[in-house]
Amino acid sequence: MTIPNSTDFMVENAVITPEEERRIVSELTTESEDNLKEGNLYFVISKRWYTSWQRYVEQPTNAFSNGVSSEAPRPGPIENNDIIESADDTSDPQLRRLLVEGEDYVLVPQQVWEGLVEWYSGGPPLPRKLICQGFYSRSYSVEVYPLCLMLTDGRDKSITTIRLGKQASIRDLYEKVCAMKGVSQEKAHIWDYFGKRKGKLLDLSSNKSLEESSLNMDQDILLEVDGSSSSQNVLSSAGNELALVPLEPSRSLVTIAGGPTLSNGHSTTSKFSLFPKISSEDYGRDSLSILGKGERGGLAGLSNLGNTCFMNSALQCLAHTPPIVEYFLQDYSADLNKDNPLGMRGELAIEFGELLKKLWSSGRNAVAPRSFKTKLARFAPQFSGYNQHDSQELLAFLLDGLHEDLNKVKRKPYIELKDSDNRPDDEVAEERWNYHKARNDSVIVNVCQGQYKSTLVCPVCGKISITFDPFMYLSLPLPSTLTRQMTVTVFYCDGSRLPMPYTVTVPKHGSCRDLITALGTACCLTADESLLLAEVYDHKIFRYFENPVEALSLIKDDDRIVAYRLNKMQKGTGKAKLEILHVRQERAVLESVRGRDIKRFGTPFVTYVNTELLSGSDIDAVISGFLSPLHKVQASSKIQNGRENGHLPNAAVDETSGTISDGDTEIAEASDRELTFRIFLTDELGLEFEPLQSDSSVNPGIVTRVLVEWNEGEHEKYDSSYLSDLPEVYKTSFSAKKTRQEAISLFSCLEAFLAEEPLGPDDMWFCPGCKEHRQANKKLDLWKLPDILVFHLKRFTYSRYLKNKIDTFVNFPVNDLDLSKYVKNKNGQSYLYELYAVSNHYGGLGGGHYTAYAKLIDDNKWYHFDDSHVSSVEESEIKSSAAYVLFYRRVGSETETQSGEMSTDMD
Repeated sequence: MTIPNSTDFMVENAVITPEEERRIVSELTTESEDNLKEGNLYFVISKRWYTSWQRYVEQPTNAFSNGVSSEAPRPGPIENNDIIESADDTSDPQLRRLLVEGEDYVLVPQQVWEGLVEWYSGGPPLPRKLICQGFYSRSYSVEVYPLCLMLTDGRDKSITTIRLGKQASIRDLYEKVCAMKGVSQEKAHIWDYFGKRKGKLLDLSSNKSLEESSLNMDQDILLEVDGSSSSQNVLSSAGNELALVPLEPSRSLVTIAGGPTLSNGHSTTSKFSLFPKISSEDYGRDSLSILGKGERGGLAGLSNLGNTCFMNSALQCLAHTPPIVEYFLQDYSADLNKDNPLGMRGELAIEFGELLKKLWSSGRNAVAPRSFKTKLARFAPQFSGYNQHDSQELLAFLLDGLHEDLNKVKRKPYIELKDSDNRPDDEVAEERWNYHKARNDSVIVNVCQGQYKSTLVCPVCGKISITFDPFMYLSLPLPSTLTRQMTVTVFYCDGSRLPMPYTVTVPKHGSCRDLITALGTACCLTADESLLLAEVYDHKIFRYFENPVEALSLIKDDDRIVAYRLNKMQKGTGKAKLEILHVRQERAVLESVRGRDIKRFGTPFVTYVNTELLSGSDIDAVISGFLSPLHKVQASSKIQNGRENGHLPNAAVDETSGTISDGDTEIAEASDRELTFRIFLTDELGLEFEPLQSDSSVNPGIVTRVLVEWNEGEHEKYDSSYLSDLPEVYKTSFSAKKTRQEAISLFSCLEAFLAEEPLGPDDMWFCPGCKEHRQANKKLDLWKLPDILVFHLKRFTYSRYLKNKIDTFVNFPVNDLDLSKYVKNKNGQSYLYELYAVSNHYGGLGGGHYTAYAKLIDDNKWYHFDDSHVSSVEESEIKSSAAYVLFYRRVGSETETQSGEMSTDMD
C-alpha cells in the first residue's frame, strides 16, 4: 500500500484528507491483525497525541473547507516525550514506568507507525516485539517493558544496564553481555545476583528463557571472568548447583529450626532438608505457634519483584488462612492431579506449597517469590511482565488453579441435571451440591466454596426458574454516590481577580453543562457571563469543551482543566479566540530552531476579540489586563517610559469589543511607542514566529496564537506562580482516609448484591415457557456458606470512557459478623464469622499500592504486610477506605482439610 507523503500535504494542502488517513490506518491495522506472528514489531505512541489525531480524522467530511478544519485541528508532529523518561535520551529512549495501555499510550503495528511518521514526522520511535505466551492456550501480546537487568562486573564492580526480552534465552544474555564487555563466552560466568547475593549460576548451555530462569525486572546479575580475582570461587560455587524447580512437594512438616540452606536459596531433597520431618504428635493445631527458637512463624514479608505488591497482598491473605496453611504444610502429594486438563499439572500447587513453607519457616526474613511468579506467568500470561494488576483477579485465578491441581476426582462423571419441578429447595440444593462435589473435590472446594440460590422470573408468562450454583467469593457492589469531584481553575478574562481553583461535585456520568453549572454556582457567575472550558497540556491549550452535552467521562482525573470567565457579549458571530502563551527568555524566540528550543511555562490566557484587524498594541493591552491581578505589590514603583514598573496598572480591555477601552488614554497612545511586552505571532504548531510591533496588523482567524516572552523584569513585576500551579482534576490521596461521612456498611453492600433486579439487555434469559429471550427479573439468595468466606468490594468501575475507583469507606465488622438472616438454608449451622485478613488498595487506577492486614489467630494480634516490611498494628486501624478484599473465617469451625480426611457430608 502506497502512503501519501506528508510533504504533499504541506505543499498542495489537500492531497490526503483526514478521511483517507483513517481509511489507510484502518486497512493497515486489519492487515496486521490478520498476520500475527511472533517477532512482529509494534510501536508505542502517546495517547494524548493519538487522541488528537483521532479527533482530526474522525470529523465529518463537511467540517472541512479548503483543507482547513473548523473543529479539531491537524495535529503536529508525533510527540512521545510525555511517556518517556528523558527527552534528552535520543539514542535509547525508555518508557516511563507504570504506564497503562489505553490511558497513557496506544500500540500500533509497524506499517501504521511508518505511515504516521511519513505524514507527521516526530517521535521518538519506541518499537516493541510481539511475543507468544501461555501453556495450554497460546496468546499474543506486545512486550511493552522488556526485562531490565543490572549487571555488576566482578572485576571492577561497575554496574551496567542490560535490556532483553523476557523470552530471550540464557545464551542470548551471554552473547549480549560478552559483546558489551569484550569477553569470550568460554571465560564468562553470569550469576543470579538477586539482592546482591550470589545465587545460582546461569548455565550458558541452557535453553531456558530469562523469565523461566526467574530473572525479574531491575534485578542484579553478576559477571565473573576466568583469570580475574573475582572468579576464584566459580568452580566451587557451581558445584553446589541443584535442581531449581521442585517436581514434588516436600513430604515433611515445617519447622523454623530446619536444616541448612544452600547459598542459592534452594533446598535439596536428597541429602539435606530445609523442612525436616517431625512426629505427628508434635503437629497439633498449635504447631504453627511453636516454630523455632522464640521466633513466630507467619511474620515473613514478600519482596516486591517490580509492581508485584498486588500478588504479595493476595498471597499474604492466603498464607494466613488457617485451613489452607495447615493443608499445605503437610504432605499433600497424594492429592496432586497432574492429568487434569483444566489444571497446571500440579505445578502451581507445588510452587504455592513451597512458598508457604518458606513464609512459615523464615522468621522475619523476607521471601522473594520469584519461582512462584515465574510459574504464575507460565500458566496465566495476563500476570506476566511488571505492570500493576488486581489482587482480587489474582486471587480468583489462584484459588481456581489450586483447586484444579488438587482435584481428587480424576475422571469426572456425567450426571444429567433434573429440573426442580416444584420440588423443595432443600432437596434440589442438596442434589446440585452433590453433583458439584462428584466432579470437584479438593481442599479449596471444602474450605472456600459456598452455594447460592438464583431465581429468575419471566415478566411475560411468570415462569419461575430456580438454580443452585457454587461460588468461591462474593463480589459486592458499593451503593456509593453517583457523583465525582472535579477541580477546575477559573481565570478572569477582565483581570479583576487572581486565578482561583474550585472543587465542585458533578454527576459521575454527567455532561460539560453540569460542570459549567456547578462552577458557575461556585464562582458566583452572573447572568451576563459565561465559562469557556479547556484542557491545558504542555502549557498550551490541548482542546476546548464547547459542546455542552459532551460527556464528563472524557475528562480524566489527571487532566488539568481551566475555565475562562467571559462576558457573554464577547462570544458569537464576528468573534475569534485569542490564545496567549508564555515562554521563558532562555534563548531568544527568533533564534530557536522551528520552536524546538522554546520553553513554554504556565497557563495560557484565552479570550475573544473582534475578527477585524488587531494591532500589536491591542494585543499588548489584552495581556496587561490579564496580568494586572498578578502584579507584585512590593515591586519597585519607579516609572519607565510613562509606565509604572513597565505595566499599566489601570489598563483594561473592553471585553465587549475586544479593543482598548475609551478611558485608558495612555494605552490608546501605545501605538506611538514600544510595547509593554515582547510579543510574537505564532502558528498552530508553534513552529513559526513573527515579532509584533505596536503598529503591526493581525487579521484574527478562528484562533489566533501569540507568545509572550518573559524576561527577568517581567518575573520581578508579576507573580508567575499563579500561572504555574494548575491542579489536577482529581488528586487521589495516597493515604486512604476513613471518610465516615460517606460510610456504608458491609450489610448494605450484601443487600445490594442480593436485591432483585432486571437482567441487562445484553444478558437476556431464554424463557422455557415463552420460548423467547426475556429480560427476566433475577434474585440471589445465600444458601450454603463456606468456612472461609471472602468478600470482594467492587471499588473499580468501568465504562466505555471512564475507569474509576470508589474510595467510599465501608464499615465492616471485625468480630461477630452474623449472616444468619441472609442465609435461606436453616439447618442449624452457625453463620457467625470473624475477620482474619484484608487486602488493601491505596491510590487510583493503573497504579497505587497493595498491602495486607493479617491476624495471627493463636496470638490474637494483627500485622501489616507491606511487601517485605511487616509491622504490628492495632485492630482499630484495620478498617479503612482502602479495604478491597475481606477474608472471614467461621467462628468455631473445625473443618478437617487433611488429605483423605475431608468429610463429604456438607450438611
